[in-house]
Amino acid sequence: MVESNEDLQESLQEKPVLQFGSKRAPSLTIIVDDAVRYQQIDGFGASLTDSSAWLLSRKLGGVQRQAALEMLFSPSKGIGLSVLRQPMGASDFALEDYSYDDMPPAESDPRLAKFSIDHDRAYILPILREALGLNPNLKIIATPWSPPGWMKTSDSMIQGALLRSAYAPLAGYFVRHVQSYEEAGVPIYAVTPQNEPLNVPADYPAMGMTAVEQSVFLRDYLGPAFHDAKLKSKIMIFDHNWDRIDFPIKILSDPKAAEFTAGTAIHCYGGNVTAQSELHNRFPDKEIWLTARSGGEWQKGKLLEQQVRLIIGAMRNWAKSVVLWNLVLNQDHQPYMCGCTNCRGVITVNDLISPARGEMAIDTDNARGKQAPLRK
Repeated sequence: MVESNEDLQESLQEKPVLQFGSKRAPSLTIIVDDAVRYQQIDGFGASLTDSSAWLLSRKLGGVQRQAALEMLFSPSKGIGLSVLRQPMGASDFALEDYSYDDMPPAESDPRLAKFSIDHDRAYILPILREALGLNPNLKIIATPWSPPGWMKTSDSMIQGALLRSAYAPLAGYFVRHVQSYEEAGVPIYAVTPQNEPLNVPADYPAMGMTAVEQSVFLRDYLGPAFHDAKLKSKIMIFDHNWDRIDFPIKILSDPKAAEFTAGTAIHCYGGNVTAQSELHNRFPDKEIWLTARSGGEWQKGKLLEQQVRLIIGAMRNWAKSVVLWNLVLNQDHQPYMCGCTNCRGVITVNDLISPARGEMAIDTDNARGKQAPLRK
């Protein structure tokens, strides 16, 4: 058993193993009844964004990177993170705007002849393989912030909606992504059709998608494509906030569409956690995953307590996972394209310190938002 306190004077300190017995302590009593069961938990984690992978690969030396990854993913030497949410292409936290099938303006590639995950081979896939080596049970959820621009009304990864002519190519794009990642040694546990389909910013990759559009895409294209390709990856719908569960309700109310989804991915930037229980009560055979929650400089007060309450609230309302946003950012909340300028990673790499001196700092004090350097 390990324990941390609020001010992190003790951080992941090993404690004596708890002993359960028949006598009740005079203080808090916890009753465990293993005959009563709720949801099965997939795990906890964050997102290895393009920015996060780049920092781990380019700003830490080999010894430091191994130490950081062990601290994050090892069940015996670290906190044993077991879920990663992987952007398919660029998100707001990337070094450049890219997809896996970019084309010049006004050109398209419906047969996906130019499809390639070569961008990810440089530093994302190697980090994923290292993480899987530390925790073979790691589950990876893949999500696009935008499909290739030629698939959209905007002819760009910025803004726009999915062209009707691109429904089939986008389904093929998902199939190729899952197959290519598996060939690279990184199995995909699940996909979601679109990150935050009701949020269409003007300055970083995104795409608008209505519930009706997502239902048609799932029912007539993505689901059948996964079935025909014999893919085992789950499909999770929605991937947006508690306050808009009308979106997944509409999709799950379509029996043919519902056949192809394991359940709902959900975020917590709007609304109340009890929305998860409403979804569960309406569709008890469909599961729920909390897939995005960012920490940042806007958080004040008892930050560790806030995160604990998020996890407890999500679990008590049927979530199978709690996934934070960036796994790693630097001391200036970077690299980012646009969007959030004060988000905080699970750990912070201080890249102001020269790696040549072997003094790169890893901030494990994320709950306080202060530097706590580990120097090698």
